[in-house]
Amino acid sequence: MRDAFVATGIEEADPVLTNSRRADLADYQANGGIGIAKRQRVAPRILAQSVVENLAIEDIACEVNVAGPGFINIRLSNDFLWRKLSDAISLERTDHPDVVVIDYSSPNLAKEMHVGHLRSTVIGDAMARIFEALGHKVVRQNHVGDWGTPFGQLVAQIREVSPELANAEDPKLRDLRVLVEHYRTGSEKYAGDKTFADAAREAVVQLQRGEPKTRALWRQVREASLESMRDLYRRLDIRLTDDDIRGESSYHDDLPSIIEALRSQGLATESDGALCVFPEGFKGKDGSPLPMLLQKSDGGYLYHTTDLAAVRYRTSGLGGNRLLYFTDARQIQHFEMLFAVSRLAGLAPDGCSLEHHPFGSVTDKQGRPFKSRTGYAVPLSELLDEAESRTRRVIAPKRRDLGATEAEHVIRTVAVGAIKYALLSKNLGQNYVFDWDAMLSLEGNTAPYLLYACSRIRSVLARAGMDVEGARKLSAGLWAWTGQERALALELLRCQETLDQVATDVRPHFLCNYLYELTSKFMRFYEHCPILGSSSDVRNGRLKLAANAAQTLESGLGCLGISTVPRM
Repeated sequence: MRDAFVATGIEEADPVLTNSRRADLADYQANGGIGIAKRQRVAPRILAQSVVENLAIEDIACEVNVAGPGFINIRLSNDFLWRKLSDAISLERTDHPDVVVIDYSSPNLAKEMHVGHLRSTVIGDAMARIFEALGHKVVRQNHVGDWGTPFGQLVAQIREVSPELANAEDPKLRDLRVLVEHYRTGSEKYAGDKTFADAAREAVVQLQRGEPKTRALWRQVREASLESMRDLYRRLDIRLTDDDIRGESSYHDDLPSIIEALRSQGLATESDGALCVFPEGFKGKDGSPLPMLLQKSDGGYLYHTTDLAAVRYRTSGLGGNRLLYFTDARQIQHFEMLFAVSRLAGLAPDGCSLEHHPFGSVTDKQGRPFKSRTGYAVPLSELLDEAESRTRRVIAPKRRDLGATEAEHVIRTVAVGAIKYALLSKNLGQNYVFDWDAMLSLEGNTAPYLLYACSRIRSVLARAGMDVEGARKLSAGLWAWTGQERALALELLRCQETLDQVATDVRPHFLCNYLYELTSKFMRFYEHCPILGSSSDVRNGRLKLAANAAQTLESGLGCLGISTVPRM
């Protein structure tokens, strides 16, 4: 299409080539000529016809025509589609890989991971898998909150009410539930008790100075929190390891040099005793310049400073040329200011893309924050237990033939897949309404529906005495396709373009929509096109189509971090 525009005399034109919304008219549609024609004061249909005359795609298209005000409709030939499907379908890996550094999950330690951490954890993990599948180098960063004021609040509370726990060897320090209670109480007292607040700030100073007892207590609390986090990542099948952890504490020694760099460039100024940067374009509610605080009057650093150090490390230390952050939408302004200051200070080179991808909150059906009966955010461990319990009630009555071990594996896989898919299938920017019945439904755009389709295909192949790989290698000539066969074949070949678009726009719900559409087209194919009872060539061809559908579905779900099961 681009070559055809150039041959028509239009350089560097975007054909705006999209999937046709009218499958009865075309497979693809190019609309870019309409805007160009208006700018050149040429009739759009005449320009479109000139492009068509210069379009050399006879080997792949059976029909190309101009429609409406100047749309170019393209229908691919069945012969081309079958030739592409007869080759082993595999993702094309980019020839120009980025180093993509992805900041996700990043819980605060000494607290239980809860439902509020789900979207960052699941979305970030899915995007990391997608970038890897496309051939990019991915560096995962788990920026855990293991430093600063929250830890000071915890230490002050422990020293005040349970001084025996201040001994870092006390086994109770390894009980996260004990730590969580102390953290909650300390956090509440910090706001209204000046004496306690002073003690908490002193604990932070001791930690930063390396006071041995405070550091030993910090290490114990950190390890107890990390152990709980590791278990949840294992249950959720999240690809984050200890090697990916680079928390706030990791940057403590780098903060003085960040301050010095900003001072030396004349970017840091004092305001009310604190050190700040005033990036251009940011205003407070009263219209006055909005500061980014770097260092408090007592010398303590803030998380803004830590985030600046992290940007420098991720670009200079890790070589990242695309930095992605997944947090909720409440942090939009923080990241806008962070990126602005990073550019001003030269912490991120011009060629490095800094991207904050904010997401909405998880709410109940009434639009309120999704919380437990106690009023706190639902712990992830309880959420997963509930998911498995509800999945067991859905699946157990339908598959009594499954052995106990296989049944539990299916239940855990479907439960986790249902939660992940429900979050990923919604547009990032929107709030997600948590609805157990909807996410566990065997109908509609849900993980159970897609997983059931995968197991259905494998069952068909097994009855033919084949597995997915064997059926994909079958030899079959082109036969007279039905509409359902053609629709499935065309959809199978759209996987690559979908993943490329997901990586460009960072919208995993595009992949979910594609997988649901592919599954729906397979189900229509399955209902209307007998497989095992067909003649040899047709049978082999339909088995090949089914196997390609299974492979594409399973690969796509894998990119989302969702495992499949052979029987469901």
